[in-house]
Amino acid sequence: METSLRLQRLSPSETLAMSQKSSELKAQGIDVINLSVGEPDFDTPDHIKEAAKKAIDENYSRYSPVAGYPALRNAIVAKLKKENGLDYTAAQISCANGAKQSVCNTIMALINAGDEVIIPAPYWVSYPEMVKLADGTPVSVYAGIEQDFKITPEQLEKAITPKTKLLILCSPSNPTGSVYSREELNGLADVLAKHPQIYVIADEIYEHINYIGKHESIAQFEKIRDRVVIVNGVSKAYAMTGWRIGFIAGPEWIVKAVNKLQGQYTSGPCSVSQKAAEAAYTGTQEPVEAMRQAFQRRRDLIVRLAKEIPGFEVNMPEGAFYLFPKCSSYFGKKFGDRTVNSAADMAMYLLEVAHVACVGGGAFGAPDCIRMSYATSDENIMEAMRRIKEALAKLQ
Repeated sequence: METSLRLQRLSPSETLAMSQKSSELKAQGIDVINLSVGEPDFDTPDHIKEAAKKAIDENYSRYSPVAGYPALRNAIVAKLKKENGLDYTAAQISCANGAKQSVCNTIMALINAGDEVIIPAPYWVSYPEMVKLADGTPVSVYAGIEQDFKITPEQLEKAITPKTKLLILCSPSNPTGSVYSREELNGLADVLAKHPQIYVIADEIYEHINYIGKHESIAQFEKIRDRVVIVNGVSKAYAMTGWRIGFIAGPEWIVKAVNKLQGQYTSGPCSVSQKAAEAAYTGTQEPVEAMRQAFQRRRDLIVRLAKEIPGFEVNMPEGAFYLFPKCSSYFGKKFGDRTVNSAADMAMYLLEVAHVACVGGGAFGAPDCIRMSYATSDENIMEAMRRIKEALAKLQ
């Protein structure tokens, strides 16, 4: 009873594992505050739900085109033009079962065995695993809290070899909340312009959860635009994680390759969800801004409270809904028969002693940090941080 070597190379998702452990404790009647899950706690806006109900009544119950309905792809084209100043055609858009599949589709369409993929760390847990699935080699480039978790052009240049095929860039970032400015992206684009064999996946799923104003895309730079694949979707901005609609926007030959792969793999995404996503892009954007403001308030709250915890080193996230404090000052400390030697130990200690679920930073390529999601109520944030402060004070 042996699984494939491909599967054996994969690591299980630590974020999902912590969420599962949190659920198990809750099932035992323990009051656990879950800061491990990366999804908005808001409901999908009503006008989007109404569009889905209408789609059901109108019998949108059959297979869609593999790349998605033309109406949805045209809505995405309009969104990219209006919000990002980028010109695409519907033929340059492919919709999938979430941005997660969109990232994986693109990696599988571009990467051969032995190709190197540069992944700035801290990174989303699934990037290196997806590269492994494609028989590629993940190359981690670490940027610490002292540089706001953002790599420099010099670091990028140093990591490039003749085998480099792809860069995966996430801004706003999961897990750090860091956001690359236009000037920082231009610096990276200057390096990439010198290496025409390298493609870019620009994961922009947190685009609208941004606390510094206008979102900047690396696709805006003409010198590399024909090598950039934007990945985005409706899950975070519109509180539609379970609807599973993401998309890529990029060179038509890459989109055709992704469609070829998806045609054999999953076919087009859910028909009803596509009509809901179309309404999300074409309807009022007021709920998006209301949620963004709530996340910004929560960001300010959790940062203030985290800075009051001795031994935590905290930056100011500029987007997404994560805090990524450095906690290594506690490594080696004990409480009773427990010793905290790593971020994974720290996450388990906080779960079992403070009853707060976080995720160790090792899974994100940052073993000195832990990830907290503040996509929860102000009350939960305040209580969670109180419990964490109290539990950490016990470590000697």
